[in-house]
Amino acid sequence: DGTLIPTDRIKTDEPYYSQKHRKHGMNAQVIAAPDGTPLWFSRATPGRTHDLTAARSHGIVQACLTRQILVLADRAYQGAGATVRTPYYHHHEQPPQNQQFNRNHARLRTPGERALAQLKSWRLLRRARCSTRRIGTIIQAVHTLLTCDYSG
Repeated sequence: DGTLIPTDRIKTDEPYYSQKHRKHGMNAQVIAAPDGTPLWFSRATPGRTHDLTAARSHGIVQACLTRQILVLADRAYQGAGATVRTPYYHHHEQPPQNQQFNRNHARLRTPGERALAQLKSWRLLRRARCSTRRIGTIIQAVHTLLTCDYSG
C-alpha cells in the first residue's frame, strides 16, 4: 500500500502536491506481512506520484510477478499484474459474489494496514517540517526502530 506523508511545502512546490489529498507531501510505499509487520518501506517520492507508478518504479510489481508472490492491494493497484489482487470496482450495484469478494479482501488486508498505522503513529511523520530529501531517511529509521527486538 502507499501513503502520503504530509509536508509543509509551499504552493510552488507542485510535484509534492497530492490532488487526491489536497495537500503537499511525500508518497511512501509499504510492504507488510499478513500479520501487519512492516517488511519494507520505500524511499519517498513526490506526493503527486500515483501508488501504482511508485510501486512500479521501486520494482515491487515486477519482483512479485517474477517470484509469483500473491499481493493483496487496494484499488489504486488495479492493472498491476497477475499476482496483485485488488477489489472489484464499485459500480452502482454489484453482484452479491463481488460484494462478498470485496468484504473478504478487505478483511484479509486489514492487518496489512497496521503497518501504515505504525508508520503514521510517529509524530515526526504526521507533518514533516524538514527537507523532502530527508523524509526517506526518516522513514527508514522508523522502520529500523519498528523491527528492532529490544528484548536483550
